[in-house]
Amino acid sequence: MAKPLPRFGSKQISCCLKAVLIDELNCRGNAIGQFRSECEIGCMSQHSPIPVIDLFAGPGGLGEGFSSIVDDTGARRFAVKVSIEKDEVASQTLSLRALFRSFARGKAPDCYYDYVRGRISRRELFSHPSISEESRMAAGEAKCAELGVTPHKTVDRWIREALGNSREWVLIGGPPCQAYSMVGRSRLRGKDPKKFESDKRHFLYTEYLRIIRQFGPAVFVMENVKGMLTSTHGGSPIFDRILADLKSPGNGLHYCIRSFVVSGEDIKPAEYVIEAEKFGLPQTRHRVILFGIRSDLAESASAALRQIGRFVLQEVGARVGVKAVLDGLPRLRSRLSREADSAAAWLAALKEAPVGMKGWRQPIRAELETAMGRAWREAAKHESFGGRFIECDMATPEFMPENLWAWFHDPKLEGVLQHETRLHMRSDLHRYMFAACYAAKHRLSPKLPQFPPRLLPDHGNMKAEEVPFLDRFRVQLAAEPSTTVVSHISKDGHYYIHYDPSQCRSLTVREAARLQTFPDNYFFEGSRTQQYWQVGNAVPPYLARQIAEVVFDFIQASRR
Repeated sequence: MAKPLPRFGSKQISCCLKAVLIDELNCRGNAIGQFRSECEIGCMSQHSPIPVIDLFAGPGGLGEGFSSIVDDTGARRFAVKVSIEKDEVASQTLSLRALFRSFARGKAPDCYYDYVRGRISRRELFSHPSISEESRMAAGEAKCAELGVTPHKTVDRWIREALGNSREWVLIGGPPCQAYSMVGRSRLRGKDPKKFESDKRHFLYTEYLRIIRQFGPAVFVMENVKGMLTSTHGGSPIFDRILADLKSPGNGLHYCIRSFVVSGEDIKPAEYVIEAEKFGLPQTRHRVILFGIRSDLAESASAALRQIGRFVLQEVGARVGVKAVLDGLPRLRSRLSREADSAAAWLAALKEAPVGMKGWRQPIRAELETAMGRAWREAAKHESFGGRFIECDMATPEFMPENLWAWFHDPKLEGVLQHETRLHMRSDLHRYMFAACYAAKHRLSPKLPQFPPRLLPDHGNMKAEEVPFLDRFRVQLAAEPSTTVVSHISKDGHYYIHYDPSQCRSLTVREAARLQTFPDNYFFEGSRTQQYWQVGNAVPPYLARQIAEVVFDFIQASRR
């Protein structure tokens, strides 16, 4: 069966006719060659980027990944048209990033860098006369609204105006996951089972479903926690219900639901899980991500969909460890809370750390005391606790893969953003130093039973094995991908202890953002607690980029 002829606009026809005439006349002069090249670029530029609508957007991790895909001319393959997020501060982050993305890679204006460095205010940035049109578009893209609360007609109007007549567009997003997460379920169900069953967050995916039913995207990408696979409501598996609803959302629409890691449709629920560390990310983040394809496109690309391994992510060989992506950042000291802080007071507190092992009769005690003394001497070199912006030369980290460095690094930044340490209690500093020295020696973060009795938390004058979370103090191992960065990092840093005992601290916002693979020029609005929350609630952009490449490959295949 012959393929239908492609549709061209008048400008494309003009350019293509000129190219044909050039071939027929066999003109090979420099002037003609230049003319032909300009015509070809003109034809290519007529292809508009594929629209993307981002729901439950958080700070924009998924959208960042999709927006990063460009063609040979540097034009974006995808363009986020609307991103909806209920948190006001995260929405401010979205609009700031939308402004940054309105310029080609490497072309962001100086006023953007002035703002993120703290030299001008946000108001001064968005009112800057040189970027008035880009500011207006960025403010229109990021919508602060709560799906399920904001009237449907308002949300639908935003989407309708953004899409125009496009039928080839992508819906992305991840409905809030607290009711599906393992920890969330245990807490909610344990406190009040009836309240857990009635929690509306079980069904926020229906807001996502409503947009599918109303607008019929060509493709959708929906992300959620792994706990979704085992969560139940009223005794029935929630995942089965979600899959059935997404396959047949109503309004005459049908979708093929695929995995990004296993080919085909007849797969097990666990095969929808993406294990991020297998795809070049420095984090063991495991998430359910669904790849929905509208039935007419699935039919158009049926031959391509039957190709085993075509539309799945490609695993990398070596895992990326924490040290590989953090080692190039400035080394910082932490700070003291509940008492006067200074570099000298902090250093004195670290010197006391070995006292916590007094009376602990373990063979490794002497070795750890030596390691802690060495860390204390090295700590004397760390006087800065960082800040919003640290001006410095960023050398390429020795062990970071080149592709990740290219992803993170922005030479125009001329430093590091949001790399500032928390304040820690003196007793926690002693635990952090012990744990980091233990982890460096054994390549294993100690659990509470491995802690000396004097270093156990005061709230548990109990046996260590009776404490609910035995890994309450968790070191992120230097040579391994980190544990999952989640929003709990906003509450305390105990689960995210730096591998370097001489810094004796939890991770900064920038370090957490690196583990989540946000580019270094990505700025998070709000207080430091709000910044941590945004980072922990995001989809890693570098993983989203790989997903976007698969989606674009499929859309290309469906056009043929």
